[in-house]
Amino acid sequence: MRASSLVAESLWKSIESTRSGLYICNFALLTHNLSVEFLMFTCTNDFITVSEDQLSTLYFLFGKNLEKATRIVDQKGVKTISGEPSSRFIFQVMGESRRKEEYYCFAEHYCACYSFFYDIVNKGEQLFCKHQLAARLAAALGACIEIKVSDEQLALLLAKL
Repeated sequence: MRASSLVAESLWKSIESTRSGLYICNFALLTHNLSVEFLMFTCTNDFITVSEDQLSTLYFLFGKNLEKATRIVDQKGVKTISGEPSSRFIFQVMGESRRKEEYYCFAEHYCACYSFFYDIVNKGEQLFCKHQLAARLAAALGACIEIKVSDEQLALLLAKL
């Protein structure tokens, strides 16, 4: 495993360990001249904060893909499809194109998008695509929309990948 992957994994664990509620509060990536902000979801009074150090590290590791991933999470574009009763799951992440395609992904290992195969598998230039980052970020912050299906339905969905 590359050193950058180890740093990223440690950072995700750190963010996840501070999660106490279901939604996130405003923060900006202003230290990198970005105007990306998460909007506060008003469903709960519990807030999750991400420190400037954590944001700086995430931006250093993921660059523009982080900015794109935050937009996806901000638009509530990450769903967790969970099988019952096994609790196995896959993420369904909204794309940013005009077609608004949705991509199935396992946050740490796979995404069905073109960028995953081209930039990650083929070229090895990135650690994760924006959909994987959005899935990881939404999961760490508790910002996923949860969909429950039967294990059989999940198996059929996975068989189509």
